[in-house]
Amino acid sequence: MAKAYWVATYRSVSNPDALAAYAALAGPAILAAGGRFIVRGMPAHTYEAGLQQRTVVIEFDSVEHAKAAHDSPAYQAAFAALAGGAERDIRIVEGA
Repeated sequence: MAKAYWVATYRSVSNPDALAAYAALAGPAILAAGGRFIVRGMPAHTYEAGLQQRTVVIEFDSVEHAKAAHDSPAYQAAFAALAGGAERDIRIVEGA
């Protein structure tokens, strides 16, 4: 079974307090669902049309595990705490 990677890029953060509340809940929810944080932070360097956006990469054992983590009640509570405090893009990508 191929691993899956949850990739989030943050276009903007309009409410740092809401982001902090989200992070306090999201991290434990993702870890409890089997996620492993691989990358969290700003790019050290970009090429071509690369953007300076906060990026988070989380590894899961499968696409199904990543989707289940996102859809779990614990993660949805974290998402509710974010309450529009950030504009971001989340993708789940299958990998090796």
